[in-house]
Amino acid sequence: MSTDSNSTITAADLLRSLSTMAVFLLLLVIATPIMLILMVITFGKAGNFVVEKIAPLLARPALAVAGVKFYVKNHTGSVPSPAVYIINHSSTLDMLTLLAMGLPAIRFVAKWQLQYNPVFFVVGRLTGQVFIRRERSEKAVATLKKNISRLRRQKLSIMLAPEGSRKHEGIIGPFKKGAFHMALELGYPIVPIYFEGNRELNPGGTLITKKGTVVAHIHPPVDTSQWDKSTLSDHVESVRNLYLKWAGAETGDHLKETG
Repeated sequence: MSTDSNSTITAADLLRSLSTMAVFLLLLVIATPIMLILMVITFGKAGNFVVEKIAPLLARPALAVAGVKFYVKNHTGSVPSPAVYIINHSSTLDMLTLLAMGLPAIRFVAKWQLQYNPVFFVVGRLTGQVFIRRERSEKAVATLKKNISRLRRQKLSIMLAPEGSRKHEGIIGPFKKGAFHMALELGYPIVPIYFEGNRELNPGGTLITKKGTVVAHIHPPVDTSQWDKSTLSDHVESVRNLYLKWAGAETGDHLKETG
């Protein structure tokens, strides 16, 4: 991954970042009535169309305004569906890049606080996104379990960030177990997606984005059919080590038991 500028934040970076937020919010406000009408006239069945077709139309222009060139590189055959997709999460850009992918029949696990924005609340609830309280592990797991039957019945994929928050120590933070429990319960494979470049262009909690390139690497699915809950920690660590390898970090970091 290469960026188009050094690490110093310039006035141009600030202006471009503010413009990015403005463009995304404007497009979201324009698209919301369209999404609501679609959901009403289809009796709630347009959720897949919204996340596959409309979401990229919101995210990709915002990335372009940010000066971010976004590419998807598929390292497997056809993208498995349904599946549990996981991403590395260390950047505010992650929200745009995951929406820009337009993955088939997918729902996202998002932090509860996003619902404080009325647009996100209405659109998220109507399209069946899953909002969890990440700071409360037991409650978050309970919320995920409640959605399992719906996901299985509708043959929906789900996307989660095992690190939980984008603010964590190290390039790849400790993995929580929620995504892996869901894969076991649903009988789905886990599809790892590695975002290359997000962290370098927009680290942690900052809203300032540098110009550069981001690549979403879709890696081959991880078969979970032979997994067992008694050895789940080993499987979690094994998948996390893949991310450490892709990030160029040392594998075998201690895995904290966080959920």
